[in-house]
Amino acid sequence: MNGSPATRDSRIAVITGAGSGVGSACAQALLEADWSVVLAGRDVGKLESVIRSAGAGPDRAVAIACDVTREEDVGRLFAEIKRRFGRLDLLFNNAGTFGPSALPDELSGNAWRQIVDTNLTGAFYCLSRAFAQMREQSPAGGRIVNNGSVSAHVPRPRSIAYTATKHAMTGLTRAAALDGRAFNIAVGQIDIGNAASDSTRAFEVGMLQADGRIESEPRMDMSAVTRAFMTMVEMPLSANVLFMTVMATRMPYLGRG
Repeated sequence: MNGSPATRDSRIAVITGAGSGVGSACAQALLEADWSVVLAGRDVGKLESVIRSAGAGPDRAVAIACDVTREEDVGRLFAEIKRRFGRLDLLFNNAGTFGPSALPDELSGNAWRQIVDTNLTGAFYCLSRAFAQMREQSPAGGRIVNNGSVSAHVPRPRSIAYTATKHAMTGLTRAAALDGRAFNIAVGQIDIGNAASDSTRAFEVGMLQADGRIESEPRMDMSAVTRAFMTMVEMPLSANVLFMTVMATRMPYLGRG
């Protein structure tokens, strides 16, 4: 851990899975917009690398080790946020894993549990802690953005566990948005398709399609994701983007199947 308490008028955000991809890009976008950001993830070295790339000082950015599948880790993360900053204005529930590509009868129970524990249970642990802090702080309120996926709408082949968790994320978003009304907590979901990152390099080589072909898929620049994300988080709390889909224009999404 590193950092020192932010000024009282700072907006405080926490991002899970902030060491790479969408998480790191959105962390940098928030820092550029003068937010104070807690970057959470399993690899502190990666988190600190993101902070260095952003050129953020210790008063603006903090790296905290956290495995979202461990409830005690999540508890320590949010306790540290409260201790350092006194409040929380934004949670980006971003940590997730795709898991192995497999048919339903080929996926082991252990692999299923690992994906569910990360993508769904971990997301709930973080949402629950953020909700509690936002409900109890003064003034009450805040925003929670869940990272869904276009797989919250339509699946890729051989992705039963990932698809199930992303459909469940939609239910998590809807239920928390309803419960958050009374406490000025806005909850929304961003569904992202084919953003360019290290984890999606294989898309350009070739991905299995619903008809069995292997075809390359277009990717969009990560800046499109961060622009969409910042549109959601810069809304006043009196407004909420409940769901937003941002995807590569020519990706085979609407024609899946």
